[in-house]
Amino acid sequence: MGAFEIHGGNRLKGEIIPQGAKNEALQVLNAVLLTKEKVIISNLPDIIDVNKLINLLQALGVKVEKLDKGKYSFQADEVDVDYMLTDEFKEKGGGLRGSIMIVGPLLARFGKGYIPKPGGDKIGRRRLDTHFLGFQKLGANFKYDAKAEFFKAEAKQLKGCYMLLDEASVTGTANIVMTAVMAEGTTTIYNAACEPYLQQLCKMLNSMGAKISGVGSNLLTIEGVKELHGCEHRVLPDMIEIGSFIGLAAMTQSEITIKDVSYENLGQIPSVFRKLGIKLEHRGDDIFIPQQDHYEIDSFIDGSIMTIADAPWPGFTPDLLSIVLVVATQAKGSVLIHQKMFESRLFFTDKLIDMGAQIILCDPHRATVIGLNRSNNLRGINMTSPDIRAGVSLLIAALSAEGTSIIKNIEQIDRGYENIELRLNNLGADIRRIS
Repeated sequence: MGAFEIHGGNRLKGEIIPQGAKNEALQVLNAVLLTKEKVIISNLPDIIDVNKLINLLQALGVKVEKLDKGKYSFQADEVDVDYMLTDEFKEKGGGLRGSIMIVGPLLARFGKGYIPKPGGDKIGRRRLDTHFLGFQKLGANFKYDAKAEFFKAEAKQLKGCYMLLDEASVTGTANIVMTAVMAEGTTTIYNAACEPYLQQLCKMLNSMGAKISGVGSNLLTIEGVKELHGCEHRVLPDMIEIGSFIGLAAMTQSEITIKDVSYENLGQIPSVFRKLGIKLEHRGDDIFIPQQDHYEIDSFIDGSIMTIADAPWPGFTPDLLSIVLVVATQAKGSVLIHQKMFESRLFFTDKLIDMGAQIILCDPHRATVIGLNRSNNLRGINMTSPDIRAGVSLLIAALSAEGTSIIKNIEQIDRGYENIELRLNNLGADIRRIS
């Protein structure tokens, strides 16, 4: 098991380019299963989760060719659907949360899609009901073997329908959209997720010949087509990494320029960091964060304590709440962090408290942070990364801390961030990968 040794206290400076978006990549990669023609996808991040999914597609019979850094061609003209019943498939599919999204495309094109209970972050319950209820409404039969933890969806003919999703699940919406594009008739999905990643998937599918309208809203209308064709698609820059770099600059009192951020797709992210008192400038398609010795958290108009909460898009993404929480530890003022969508994502705060932060964990969903205003620096400690986003938050805390920190279980960080230590060391950080 690997670890990072971090020597904190360095101020960083320079430019950094965000990687391709992990969450989008996991959606659009599954979409290659919808056509026998060649699909080219660029700006794919070189991270564990994406590489695992590419490996799973290859095992299913998809022809994969690396054309350039982050650019691949995929051709699913000889898919081995029987592979889904093998023990090897159960092992590979169970190790990745994004594998659930192979079911929709396989169901749409071949009439059956199977998947073991997928893995991923341990951040509380992440139910799959939305996916399978959607498949059933489109006419599929659903079976779950609780003993083997194996899901099956089968259909002779999918038919379009109206559905109101019980939750605006991003992966659930993506899976249902990929199933509906080749269903007979018209499908209407209300309470659909509308994150930029989902918009990108819909735009990609439309370029393949799908007929999806309402993209960017929570009401999608899909007219089924008989087949889809090849296309070229470029993945957006990762908004979570961009937010992480904004938080990093503030915590380490650094001057950083984040390049090519696709600013129009960042939603509330810049404004939420501004609520923490962080200065940032929109320059072309870059974000410039000047060196800041102090930043002060806003309060509401009536003077009450600021609350920052996550919500489905266009609300603030839950993947950045852990970054916001860490950044608030050295701000002036207090803030209530309300993690509504997952019940275990705030448990990493015990490590920050050990580092000297003043945080009250109210319950599994809420934490109050009393900012230190840099009167006391965080101190380096030994800790373990519980999941991708908490891991990077702890890395940011360690980079700002006095002394040396060790972060274990960095495979969690590697799942979502490409060569993170090399890229940050180029800005002046001191991060060493150790055994």
